Amino acid sequence: MFLYTAIILTVIPVTKPFLPPREEYQAYLEGIWERNWLTNHGPLSVEFEQAISNRFGCPHFNSVSNGTIALQIAFKVLQLSGEVITTPFSYVATTSALVWEGLTPVFADVDPQTLNISPSSVEEKITHNTSAILATHVYGNPCDIEALEAICEKHGLKLIFDAAHAFGSTYKGRSVFSFGDISTVSFHATKLFHTIEGGGVFTKGEDLSRKVYDAKNFGHNGESAFRGVGINGKMAEFNAAMGLINLNYVDGIIKKRIRDFSVYSSILSKSNGTIPELVKNGVSNCSYFAFTFESENQLLDLREGLDKLGIATRRYFYPTLNKLPYVAHMDCPRAEDIASRILCLPLYFELEEAMIVKISEFIVAELK
Repeated sequence: MFLYTAIILTVIPVTKPFLPPREEYQAYLEGIWERNWLTNHGPLSVEFEQAISNRFGCPHFNSVSNGTIALQIAFKVLQLSGEVITTPFSYVATTSALVWEGLTPVFADVDPQTLNISPSSVEEKITHNTSAILATHVYGNPCDIEALEAICEKHGLKLIFDAAHAFGSTYKGRSVFSFGDISTVSFHATKLFHTIEGGGVFTKGEDLSRKVYDAKNFGHNGESAFRGVGINGKMAEFNAAMGLINLNYVDGIIKKRIRDFSVYSSILSKSNGTIPELVKNGVSNCSYFAFTFESENQLLDLREGLDKLGIATRRYFYPTLNKLPYVAHMDCPRAEDIASRILCLPLYFELEEAMIVKISEFIVAELK
């Protein structure tokens, strides 16, 4: 124990935003100042949208101000009503966005290996009030997309993917953003690709894309006409500038993420804990490293030990969303069990491999 105490002198956060060279961002700021065009579909946001569309082969993409508004706009343009079947194992925004829009979340349990929503559990929850399935690619690990698509086709439901964590993840060789009626993404500062704050909406076709564009721009149809009700969800030029720069670095970020994930996995495989499995045909961006302990007490003891060494962790996601005070209680025993035992370990671009080794070896030693 003393060895690690002596070596680890500074606090290691669980995540840390990537920042490109300051002078590169400054160069974009010069242009923003010269044009004096700060928002309202400025040239940088338009350029950013095109760059994202080209990267993922998804022509119908709209940038928005954050990942939560992306979900809210998705629900509106798909004209959802009644019940939406969703996962209890996700960030709170997945559920709160539904409730905010007057929809009723119905929780299906998760697959105990992938931790994504279980297609068989989804089918059990479908009623005449169900209008859609909202599935999260947990930690950037793709859902069983094909099974969910089949369910939606069988029952005439809309399919939305909360792909907040999934920048760079693929399913059957395609970006996960290309699936579903709509996929949404977050570009928050803590994501492996970010625009400081921001998000996006990928749609199946041009008609939906146009509705998203209108919805994020107050419903405007020209200067003084309106197609319908809208909201302010536009991305500012400052955020688009950060996104354009970070696109130049994201391949390297993902490559290092995958390498660091492999280091964790290799060492921690010597312990009795587990990490989520990938669905067949899925490739993860390794956005997070989540480790499941044998018991909650084991997690709490280990977390306390890491905390004393200045190493931050996060119980992500805990508690499960079916336990929120503003939703109807529904039992999801598999999700609740996993949530009580899973812990996210530090993972970010600047984290040195030597520190990952030290953290992993400490955990293995403590679990013996």
